[in-house]
Amino acid sequence: MIYVIDGDLESLLCAIFEWFERKPGKVVLRTADSYQPEAFTKALFIHNDRDKADRVWKGLQKQLSAAWMRRFYCTFLSELPQALCSLFEFACLVFSAGPGIENNFGNADVLLIAQTAARVEREKHRMEAFIRFREGSDGIFYCGIDPDFNVLPLIMKHFRERYADQHWVIYDLRRHYGLHYDLQGLEEVFLNAEGEKALGKPDTALLSEQEGRYVLLWKSYFKSTNIAARKNTKLQMRHIPKRYWRYLAEF
Repeated sequence: MIYVIDGDLESLLCAIFEWFERKPGKVVLRTADSYQPEAFTKALFIHNDRDKADRVWKGLQKQLSAAWMRRFYCTFLSELPQALCSLFEFACLVFSAGPGIENNFGNADVLLIAQTAARVEREKHRMEAFIRFREGSDGIFYCGIDPDFNVLPLIMKHFRERYADQHWVIYDLRRHYGLHYDLQGLEEVFLNAEGEKALGKPDTALLSEQEGRYVLLWKSYFKSTNIAARKNTKLQMRHIPKRYWRYLAEF
């Protein structure tokens, strides 16, 4: 049987609930945008239900440690094609086999979740380290990002605590949503195509007067401290992969 979900976390948890309620045997998970009807395979379209999702999530919390719950969530945020299927199989295994199964790294799903979560955590730390804001003419600090994984939910606590006295917006240009902090709380924001283009390559007219001076000052400092004879591009790229250079003014 094929279970068709819309791809969000609630739908995944509902699919797990439905599997235990129906016990259909082997199930293949598909998202609605990738599902293609098959002649000899039945499909069940999973409808989101908050109560069912909450029951499954609380059940996982009873079976797994906080560290493994975070791995579960990080793997979901990876958005990798195999992630949803592995999370589904893993959750069914946890409820069937009981505590301790998450330590069986000989299981393909357990291993994939652990490895994927580590990759997502690494991307989170890099975003926290390399994100640079630009001050707009309206006094709000902006940054457009393009991470490999959907790490905005993971980095919002860091930036809320570190820049608690500033208005800022971090916008994921790949996933078309962002976070806005207004000194009181966080809210999701969505821009149109024109707004995303302006955020990705901001016009100098949209920046504050001091922003250009700060960038010029930092570039001058970086150039003056650089030793051209000892330039090692390969080592530089090893420490700061080239895809992150777009966030750093000195590059």
